[in-house]
Amino acid sequence: MRNILIAIASIFIIVSCGKDKSKNQRILSESSGKINDLAVVVDNDLWEGAVGEGIRDVLAAPVYGLPQDEPLFHLSQMPPSVFTGFAKRGRIVLKIEKGDEADVKIAKDVFARPQKVVVVSGTTDYEIVDQLKENANRIVSALKSEEIKERQRRTKISLHKNNSIKENLGISIEFPSAYRIAKEDDDFYWIRKDITTGTTNLMVYEMPYGSITENDSLVNQIIRMRDSIGQVHIPGPLDGSFMITENKYAPFISKTTIDDKPAFETRGLWDVKNAFMSGPFVNYIIDDQPNNRLLVVEGFAFAPSVEKRDYMFELESIIKSIKFE
Repeated sequence: MRNILIAIASIFIIVSCGKDKSKNQRILSESSGKINDLAVVVDNDLWEGAVGEGIRDVLAAPVYGLPQDEPLFHLSQMPPSVFTGFAKRGRIVLKIEKGDEADVKIAKDVFARPQKVVVVSGTTDYEIVDQLKENANRIVSALKSEEIKERQRRTKISLHKNNSIKENLGISIEFPSAYRIAKEDDDFYWIRKDITTGTTNLMVYEMPYGSITENDSLVNQIIRMRDSIGQVHIPGPLDGSFMITENKYAPFISKTTIDDKPAFETRGLWDVKNAFMSGPFVNYIIDDQPNNRLLVVEGFAFAPSVEKRDYMFELESIIKSIKFE
């Protein structure tokens, strides 16, 4: 009898704990929105003044490496009174709170899941603008990383699987089934997708370790590498034409990581020697010291007369899916 009572008491405790746990778990709606659409929650008078200007300077700044100005994010402003119900389900949100101590807070899954919410506060307009500018890189990085993950999630819905990249290059890279392997030559891959006005493209290949070194000539080294690859592998529409790096504006180079490996990120414009074709590119040279090589992965788009930000963002998200086996 005593054992039976103990068992009943144990079951009661377990059930009670389970109920308490379920009460503590919030049920969140699924987030929504187009890629790179940012909900900006701020009073109308602040939006029309210096605070709004500061927001636009940071979050609607032009994306570097595109042939025309296109903003980092498309901004949709709304006052706090409208930020209710469905409006709270935006995947990325910037919230301005005037009156609180100057600060920038970044939170996950506040009103929906997945979601990234950035809260910028200050007692005055000046403090808010100052926080935006001082934390610009941190804010942009937090919002962009959320959108990269969402773009990668959408890619996973229909993955291209019939390729030999893993066997030949020792990496996995996730790209949609709408892409095709246009060229496979030894350890060089050219991957393409047809779009309404042209194509989006990926190149993946190896370079000898140490063939690109960080010094004053880094930009010229990368240009020479790109142009030599273009001459061999990416022909233009006319005999003797091939892809080269556009030389009117120097490419922009920064440091980053791909799958925890150091890499140079280069953004700029390409064109075709002896032909009227051009577009943006983003190139990553990944330091794969364990395999005594540099792995080069590049995305470039040919999409005349249309905006190109989202095409390049998709290519960037594909490249950042790389995992070294």
